[in-house]
Amino acid sequence: MSADGYIDDATPERLRLSSPADFDRVDAVRADCDAILVGAGTVRADDPKLLVRSAARRERRVARGLPADLVKVTLTWSGDLDPGARFFTTGEAPKLVYAPPAPAAELAPRLAGLAEVVPAGDPLDLREVLADLAGRGVRRLMVEGGGGVHTLFLTADAVDEIQLVVAPFFIGDPAAPRFVRSGVFPQSPDRPMRLEEVTRIGDLALLRYRAGAPRG
Repeated sequence: MSADGYIDDATPERLRLSSPADFDRVDAVRADCDAILVGAGTVRADDPKLLVRSAARRERRVARGLPADLVKVTLTWSGDLDPGARFFTTGEAPKLVYAPPAPAAELAPRLAGLAEVVPAGDPLDLREVLADLAGRGVRRLMVEGGGGVHTLFLTADAVDEIQLVVAPFFIGDPAAPRFVRSGVFPQSPDRPMRLEEVTRIGDLALLRYRAGAPRG
């Protein structure tokens, strides 16, 4: 995020807040996870592949008995997803879409052969999503956003670790998307997160937090 908490600006073109060195660090984190999750808004706006990019890391995953690609997961409340998105058309690992029952029923035939669509409560229930993923063998889930998904996981107290990279500039536009939206967060002054690591990546700062216990 920017120094004032934004993950993009308000222009149509995607703002890159990171650097090649940090992209490579993120790739290393991906390679050590079982699945990766983004919201449907991120699928629409960024059209990400969500693959492990390094050939060496992919080979090491295969050597450990893992698929070269991570399981890809998205959440949608509306069902507004394009079957031609790279989320669905790249990578050999399973793709999972969680949605309320009505959008799930509409999506399933459109995504047939591309992804499994799973009804997960109405409204969408994160506990059902995580329980289903655990039942599929997902032990380490990487959540990449965007702001609505960050807010969902944080307010549900479903986060073990945050890797927050701060860029050395400000956005200052209230119309731009923020790292989190408004909500009631357990990670409060009475239950602060624990800072585990601070790493300099060029002019970026990586802050790695663990979820905190209640004070006292």
